[in-house]
Amino acid sequence: MTTPDYRLSQLETLEAESIHVIREVAAELERPVLLFSGGKDSIVMLELARKAFAPARIPFPVMHVDTGLNFPDVLEFRDKRVAELGVQLIVASVPDAIAAGTVREEPNGSRNRIQTPVLLDAVEEHGFTALFGGARRDEDKARAKERVFSFRDEFGQWDPKNQRPELWDLYNGRIHLGESIRVFPLSNWTELDIWQYIAREQIAIPPLYLAQEREVVERQGMLYAVNEFIRPRDGEQPFRATVRYRTVGDANLTAAVRSEATTVADVIAEIAVTRMTERGATRGDDKVSDAAMEDRKKEGYF
Repeated sequence: MTTPDYRLSQLETLEAESIHVIREVAAELERPVLLFSGGKDSIVMLELARKAFAPARIPFPVMHVDTGLNFPDVLEFRDKRVAELGVQLIVASVPDAIAAGTVREEPNGSRNRIQTPVLLDAVEEHGFTALFGGARRDEDKARAKERVFSFRDEFGQWDPKNQRPELWDLYNGRIHLGESIRVFPLSNWTELDIWQYIAREQIAIPPLYLAQEREVVERQGMLYAVNEFIRPRDGEQPFRATVRYRTVGDANLTAAVRSEATTVADVIAEIAVTRMTERGATRGDDKVSDAAMEDRKKEGYF
């Protein structure tokens, strides 16, 4: 007789941990919301939320802070997935805030910093007490400082020196009026874990994540696909290259990488030997300074 093996694999352990976190938030906090952009991390997080409450529906809405500079394929995927799951989608619009004069667009074209007041206004308007985010600790040194339950004060701001201990995976969700918790169920996942989970669960993804020939321009050592937000500048010569996206932020500031990975299995093989994080390799908006991410997080960023 074969002895049963009750040990969990790496992915099973991560999945169980994340589902525990999601259920803990639903039990402890009054009004959670899941931030869903249609990117790979939020796709996995939404799938984990589905599993956490199946066969019932996800008991909280999803929200997207729309900068107006998103890849159309990603927005299409977002709407399709939300419709399939039957969850409420709340869109906090940066263009609407710009039109209303509540935020002002920055000269460098990045809308990352002005997402923050739009997000905080939406949190206040809907009374959200917990926000699920898809950040992982391996992405950036500022994100590595985050707790799973990341406390935010009444102004939505983050103080990395004033966070609660999380011993033995015990999470403290106690907050006062106006305060909130940012929750990161994927904190202990890596980019490779995300892709292996997508493969195992056969999760649909936007086509931008897979390699194909695209028209690109080279700018500051990175390849940007030509689209409605990226037009060739004086002196730039567009050319064709086989590229894919490792992360999908704003289309005007997210670069692609050279790749021949046309399937999820190919992506996994590629990521397994990569030594640079996806944000370091592709996000022009994080090139402002070494502390760019941490500065934005202290102001209330995701």
